[in-house]
Amino acid sequence: RDPDNRLGQAERLWGLINMLASAKDYANLVRTFRWQVPARYNIATSCCDQWAKADPQRAAVITVQDNGSVETLTYASLQDRANRLANALGSQGIKRGDRVAIMLPQGPVVPVAHMAIYKLGAIAVPLAVLFGVDAIGYRIRDAGIRAVITNAAGVEKVKAAEVETRPLIISTDGTDGTVLDIERLIATASPAFTTIDTAADDPALMIYTSGTTGQPKGALHAHRVLLGHLPGVQFPHDFLPQPGDRLWTPADWAWAGGLLNILLPGLHFGVPVVARKFPKFDPEEALALMVAQNVRNTFIPPTALRMLRSAPVERFKLNLRTLASGGETLGEETFAWGREKLGLTINEFYGQTECNLVVGSQAALGVSKSGSMGKPIPGHEVRVIREDGTKAEIGELGQVAVRRPDPVMFLHYWNRPEATEAKFIGDWMTTGDQGSVDAEGYIHFVGRDDDVITSSGYRIGPGEIEDCLIQHEAVLLAAAVGKPDPMRTEIVKAFVVLRPGYAESEELRQSIQNFVRARLSAHEYPREIAFIAEMPLTTTGKVIRRLLRDQA
Repeated sequence: RDPDNRLGQAERLWGLINMLASAKDYANLVRTFRWQVPARYNIATSCCDQWAKADPQRAAVITVQDNGSVETLTYASLQDRANRLANALGSQGIKRGDRVAIMLPQGPVVPVAHMAIYKLGAIAVPLAVLFGVDAIGYRIRDAGIRAVITNAAGVEKVKAAEVETRPLIISTDGTDGTVLDIERLIATASPAFTTIDTAADDPALMIYTSGTTGQPKGALHAHRVLLGHLPGVQFPHDFLPQPGDRLWTPADWAWAGGLLNILLPGLHFGVPVVARKFPKFDPEEALALMVAQNVRNTFIPPTALRMLRSAPVERFKLNLRTLASGGETLGEETFAWGREKLGLTINEFYGQTECNLVVGSQAALGVSKSGSMGKPIPGHEVRVIREDGTKAEIGELGQVAVRRPDPVMFLHYWNRPEATEAKFIGDWMTTGDQGSVDAEGYIHFVGRDDDVITSSGYRIGPGEIEDCLIQHEAVLLAAAVGKPDPMRTEIVKAFVVLRPGYAESEELRQSIQNFVRARLSAHEYPREIAFIAEMPLTTTGKVIRRLLRDQA
């Protein structure tokens, strides 16, 4: 498909695939892996320009519309539209280093906007469509955003946001005289544009942290962040790409999990990415989509997987080759369900907005253990450390940390030098996540620093309790937090969303408590249970435990 080896440069950029012939096992892969990051690199070059030249009619993004129709964006069209948009943005005064926000659901405009921004040497700032006016205003002010590419709903939010300088607004839904129409901009701009020559360390992308523990911070990433992600994508997806692979995720492309785990790597590898705008995750609609579009590789966050467990999976003829999950702890129950109902081992992975996909599992390579996140992905040095930065012993609770330099690691927090400095202990980037390493080298996630519950002298991670809770027949979703207690320091309080057909009662509360106590221990069972109608989640699907702690 590439007789002139036009993609040879791209192949050299990621080291993992070149090692496969000699790597017979995980240990050999770690030993032989070498990063091959060039000095000059632009994300748009490998995700757009090279494929448009080598295989222009290759499918880049396949979008399923609300009415069921399917639209395919080829690499030729991606390059043409991105070039035109880059010229249009330049004509509006957007220049190298400017921040441009993209606030859109999954669809073909998102990759076009990203490629145009990278081509200009500007900085893409993805924002979730579910953000409210205050959240949008905060990010516009904090990042100094010059332009926002969004839809009609986003236009109204941007207009309502309290900002000193209103950014340029570009709408996908036409113009009302106060905003620019993206299709008109693209149609009238020149298709000729040469991607700006950037260093691999030049800034390209800023993703805001989820804000589970305070005000969100803008994590600024260089163009090399995509290259740093590639081994972490290939590892849980059994050495993607393979013939017939096709990617999909329900995760918002504004989140690192959707953008850097699926969309950009898919474009880089030439693997078609399926797009579908879901206002709210629906298990049966998700299963139907994967069947209809022959999805072979998917990333589904743990919360969505737990919701899938309530769906009649056996009715759908899935053709999945790989299923990866991350963002929160998966849990042994969901891990077992994947093998039983899907016939797949769910490959769990771990990372953060600041340094993503650094730990993972791959059952095909023998790296898989229920209840564990996996092992360090080749190319990354990850360990559990004490407060002074020394290495924790086997089984000792400490903080998960990643050693710098690392191509997937962020440059710094935007305008937060103190927060950037506080993120490191020496050369170790701390994650704020508590964990431990077992004798086999597997890393086990316990919880965020402030999620760990201290009760009667015991330090308890919420993950194990939550995993046990959802094994109860009445429980759909669950979260465990610590509630201050004068005698025990804290007690475990659980917040539970019930499955359809079950109603709150004292008998059910006691049944759930006894269920956990019998399976875990007396100090881990929830002494209090609150039944709630809906679990508070971030736009990335993580439980906002600080809200539950406040409520407790």
